[in-house]
Amino acid sequence: MPTPRLPTAFVAACLVLAAPLGACGDKPTTAPRAPAVATSAADAGGMAALTTAAKKEGSLNTIALPSDWANYGAVIDGFEKKYGIKVMVENPEGTSQDEINALKERRGGGRAPDVIDVGGSFAQSAARQGLLAPYKVAAYDEIPKEQKDDQARWYNNYGGYISIGCDAKRVKTCPATFTDLRKPEYKGKVALNGDPTKSGSAFAGVYAAALANGGSFDDIQPGIDFFAELSKNGNFIPVESTPATIAKGQTPISIDWDFLNLGYADGFRENGTDVDWRTAIPFDGSFAQYYANGVNKDAPHPAAARLWQEYVFSPEGQNLRLGAYARPVLMDAMKKDGTLDKAAAERLPTVEGTPTFPTEAQREKARETVNRGWAEAVSS
Repeated sequence: MPTPRLPTAFVAACLVLAAPLGACGDKPTTAPRAPAVATSAADAGGMAALTTAAKKEGSLNTIALPSDWANYGAVIDGFEKKYGIKVMVENPEGTSQDEINALKERRGGGRAPDVIDVGGSFAQSAARQGLLAPYKVAAYDEIPKEQKDDQARWYNNYGGYISIGCDAKRVKTCPATFTDLRKPEYKGKVALNGDPTKSGSAFAGVYAAALANGGSFDDIQPGIDFFAELSKNGNFIPVESTPATIAKGQTPISIDWDFLNLGYADGFRENGTDVDWRTAIPFDGSFAQYYANGVNKDAPHPAAARLWQEYVFSPEGQNLRLGAYARPVLMDAMKKDGTLDKAAAERLPTVEGTPTFPTEAQREKARETVNRGWAEAVSS
């Protein structure tokens, strides 16, 4: 489901080096509640009780989690190995909107996603629609206030910057800014990772383009106008950029998250693919964002859903994100308590400035503007 500079300071109250998963709240403070209504591990009887209940359920339903997105392949493998719970992944190349649709359309049938991973505006929309259950992971207090819902229905897990990826074998001079993308030499070469009315990453690409062209968090229209211009002059192509389209030469320039573009480069090198994939973070449209996790209010496997949340917010889960260039939301807290993978952190691209993020109201306004005007703007 992006996005400069990841956040700020945290207080590492619960994340202690070598502490067991869920150490804060491991012991129940009142009579245990059923996992389906538990609002924390302690509320469910403690981590041991939650783990036992999750193992009894035996599986976890997920959707739209590609193995090469923010290291989900390793995250899923780690969870399955640690707990012996099978993770089912439906429609791995799906969008944030596909996830929300599945929550609404699969209620009561046992096939609904137990958890979601979506762009921030999609998480906020799901919460407003009453689709998500309140649940505080052990590290909830260490997540910055601006990166979580105050009712714990969603909270950000990892993030990155919008970047411009480019195949230097097919493009003579790779673009470094949004302004560069206007050049005639990029005719038929520029793509997004999906449709911004459905995809969080593509939506962020339009937001970044707005910032590069006189827009603001309150005004995404200049971003839509920018892509309308690129479409009119033939530079922008309506092809969803993926590693496959890049390898085939269909999308030699792709506006996407830095953690994806950097990960693609590693993959191409390891596989011997004839692609020289370079990544630039445009200074004229500097935009950072996190992706949010949440538990389905009607999760078919409520204990496994909550245990999954504990895992992806544990030091192990957060460092797996970092290993694929995604910036963990608990990065500052983990620096302080010594649980951060320093070698992986040193591989992150250098960025400048302090990140700022649109408010919920600004995101919703931007989404409405994109939903209303995108198709007409880029239609040929």
